[in-house]
Amino acid sequence: MREEGLLATTSSPEDDALDRGLRPRHMGDFVGQEALKDRLSILIEAARGRGESVDHVLFSGPPGLGKTSLAGILAQEMGAQFRATSGPALDRPGDLAAVITNLERGDVLFIDEIHRLPRQVEEVMYPAMEDFQLDIVVGKGPAARSIKIDLPPFTLVGATTRVGRVASPLRDRFGYVARLDYYDRADLVAIVHRSAAILDVVVDDDGAAAIARRSRGTPRIANRLLRRVRDYAAVRADGVVDEATADRALEVFEVDERGLDKVDRSILEAVIVKFGGGPVGLSTLSIAVGEDPETVEDAYEPFLLQEGFLQRTPRGRIATERAYQHIGVARPADGSDAQGSLLNE
Repeated sequence: MREEGLLATTSSPEDDALDRGLRPRHMGDFVGQEALKDRLSILIEAARGRGESVDHVLFSGPPGLGKTSLAGILAQEMGAQFRATSGPALDRPGDLAAVITNLERGDVLFIDEIHRLPRQVEEVMYPAMEDFQLDIVVGKGPAARSIKIDLPPFTLVGATTRVGRVASPLRDRFGYVARLDYYDRADLVAIVHRSAAILDVVVDDDGAAAIARRSRGTPRIANRLLRRVRDYAAVRADGVVDEATADRALEVFEVDERGLDKVDRSILEAVIVKFGGGPVGLSTLSIAVGEDPETVEDAYEPFLLQEGFLQRTPRGRIATERAYQHIGVARPADGSDAQGSLLNE
């Protein structure tokens, strides 16, 4: 059985519960994304002043940046109920109808992975978003008839890691579309300190900085690393997380100084060693490292691309000079890559 890296997207139910406990509940507790928070505050204050629901909002960006947290904060600031589901869970129009007909006036409906909504569910969503009406076809054949249900005004908050895969008619019905960016080092340090206080962990500034440095600009990863460092400090140290303890703990858990875990390094090693530096197609690369293509593309590639370890070309993925240096493999003497896999995506 393949062992996953520490930064894998899957997590245990215990980790999921801890993640929920660390989520900020109010706008003032949310660290980072200052421009986005300012715009959302304007939307919320204006809607409250009119006595209306906030217009529908679509959040996009890599996993773990706080899309779910912001949706919950929006509901909290509006004094509304927060109802959450996901695109894959709404398999049929009836699934959407069951959720949406239970909404009350002003409720916030959060749909994660909204780009994975089936087309037939999307089409039912359009009149619900625009006119607050639900059109359902009951029966089949000549006996089929359409039922129109009036809905109370509500706010739909969608979240996606792939905004390009959200159908244009659906995307155009959102009043505000926002992208969350990776966090800077100072914000991640503040997030580590906030989470440490909630978890009752003693972390000094250098220890928080050591964790933030490896967090790939992502609060979810910062919190995950903090929990693992906390475990190490409790067992192998005096319980206090300083820089030396954080460095030793993350070395044990195979997260290096640049924030790469074992799967990241496996990806780079596969491109360099197995495929001569590339180009190699996504599907071929995912098979080589034993990961799902969507996991490689959504969870690992964005950081490797951002940090300059990989290049994405029409022919496939190519390792950069920085990747060769990080893995410790000499680049071909003539500066050219060996023939990699030319398989299309």
